[in-house]
Amino acid sequence: MKRPLLLLLLLLVASTPAWAQTAASRLVPFRQGSKWGYADQARRLILPLRYDEAGPFVQEIAWVRQGQLYGYIDGGGNPVTPIQYTRASTFRNGIAAVELNGETFQIGPTGQRLPDAPPAEPEEEPLEHGDLVRKEGKVGFRFTVGSGVIPAIYDEIRENYNGLLFVRLGAKWGVVNSSGKLVQPLRYDAIRLTGNLQFPVVQQGKLFGYLDEDGNTLTEVRYPQAEPFLGDVARVLAPDGQPGYLNANGQEFWEEQR
Repeated sequence: MKRPLLLLLLLLVASTPAWAQTAASRLVPFRQGSKWGYADQARRLILPLRYDEAGPFVQEIAWVRQGQLYGYIDGGGNPVTPIQYTRASTFRNGIAAVELNGETFQIGPTGQRLPDAPPAEPEEEPLEHGDLVRKEGKVGFRFTVGSGVIPAIYDEIRENYNGLLFVRLGAKWGVVNSSGKLVQPLRYDAIRLTGNLQFPVVQQGKLFGYLDEDGNTLTEVRYPQAEPFLGDVARVLAPDGQPGYLNANGQEFWEEQR
């Protein structure tokens, strides 16, 4: 199955800070069998199952695919552009990357073509809630608010904007909250440190899952692929290998054909 080109998405992600959020999604892409529509947060179908694939709404605009071509619709299901593009990406900061007749370019929220502009270089976010403490080749953390200190026992510490610390010892990662409590033991093979870190993506073996904004388990580690949350929606591959979406409560927005 075709899907929006990852390179196009990366071009837009590069211009968006890793911590940036979008507004909460009113509608979530919903798959039933091989057809897609949109459901509300209670999983009630709102826009009918008329697409071969569907993307998340960002500022009330979403990409959809019919056959091998893509276009964009608004929150009422009305066309914003024709179904004409061979590639299409999710809107970010009012810009989407598309491909038409072999040419890749950017469009605005009304479908108008935008002048070419090089993507901005991504910048690594500095630590916001404290300072690293180094001792004898290990690293700890001292919080700037309060007197909390994480002892220098880890090999690596990374922070997300919500105040969680991702800690690594050897090959395993865990999570420490802003109170210095280890809320996830050192059991993950990886924690994704790019994209939306409000809902971290964790990996065990070849499967992925999510944590919530407090570092607690949001979903089981059960998905063959998992993309960072965009606002309160994330795209995954279901255990059967078909794409689908989750909301910020970890609910799955798909059903197999009855």
